[in-house]
Amino acid sequence: MNGGIKETYYISHGTPMLAVDEAVPARKFFKEWREKVDGRKPNSILIISAHWETHHPTITAVDRCDTIYDFYGFPSSLYKLKYPAPGAPQLAKQVEQLLTNAGFKDVKMDNKRGLDHGSWVPLMLMYPEANIPICQLSIQMNKDAIHHYNMGKALASLKEQGVLIIGSGSATHNPRAIGLEAKKAVAQFDQWLEKTLISGRYQDVNEYEKKAPHAKMAHPWPDHLYPLHVAMGAADTNSKAELIHRSQCPNTISYPCYKFTSSS
Repeated sequence: MNGGIKETYYISHGTPMLAVDEAVPARKFFKEWREKVDGRKPNSILIISAHWETHHPTITAVDRCDTIYDFYGFPSSLYKLKYPAPGAPQLAKQVEQLLTNAGFKDVKMDNKRGLDHGSWVPLMLMYPEANIPICQLSIQMNKDAIHHYNMGKALASLKEQGVLIIGSGSATHNPRAIGLEAKKAVAQFDQWLEKTLISGRYQDVNEYEKKAPHAKMAHPWPDHLYPLHVAMGAADTNSKAELIHRSQCPNTISYPCYKFTSSS
């Protein structure tokens, strides 16, 4: 595509079964991405997945993306899927430079790692041709939400080059929580997150552990929420957030997806 991109996205990828199970409601949403959400073909994709944790910001810089099966106990059909998208080493260098210029320390490049299921499972449905160059950026569990929001801010200029920035996690993610009370608590967090994003109170989202109801129940660990903060930061402070999908997975994993449209 020519020209820039104004949108960033946060998608909830749920479980790997999204790739093969037609009964997963979100599957239809992702398969209709090009038809109903965003019909453009970006020049490249920078994706931030909940499933790559490193001590320092790290970017994949491969020529061709391998498919990582970072899950176990699922049907054999899942382990036969491939998503051999081209890598984006030049984009990776730009990401490294932008983060370094913004003051992030010890930014690293990874010349071997492929795409984990938080990346390839939704992308396989969204862009099945696997012909868009992709690189992935890690999250840091030793840092907070503001760190990830600031990473996004540092990378915002990439949109001008036609780079699509996607955060991939789950708006709520506590697979071990069971029972009606747990479901109610997680639902309250989910509702709070939607209202807070739609009203543009991004600082409250950055401080969700203090501001949100039942934050620890909805996210015992922040890995599935940090990609949201990157996508949010890569928009701008005056961007408009929009809920573009909502469906429920069993237990306390939900599939809300958000679009952030920058004002300029």
